[in-house]
Amino acid sequence: MNLWEDLPGAAPRPPAPEAFRVLLSAPGVRVERIVSFGHASTVDFWYDQDEREWLLLLSGAARVQFEDRTVDLAPGDVLDIAPHERHRVAWTTPDEPTVWLALFLP
Repeated sequence: MNLWEDLPGAAPRPPAPEAFRVLLSAPGVRVERIVSFGHASTVDFWYDQDEREWLLLLSGAARVQFEDRTVDLAPGDVLDIAPHERHRVAWTTPDEPTVWLALFLP
């Protein structure tokens, strides 16, 4: 398996849902590749997960909004999201894939 193969879509195209690919799943841990291409969560949508989520941005750029702050991410940036810390994707680059590596822990 190669992390860069089968990246969905290419510009120009309308915003689409994020593409999720599970890379590893074992008891108590899950690793996903997430690809965003000009994606943003709808204004009224918030992720509210039971799991801790650790993100590494591999390419592109993104803005993640929390109830009390906004975080801009560039390649190499990491973000640790606590369980039930409400957040949403506010913006991702529209002209190239934004590729995330997400590690989910209990």
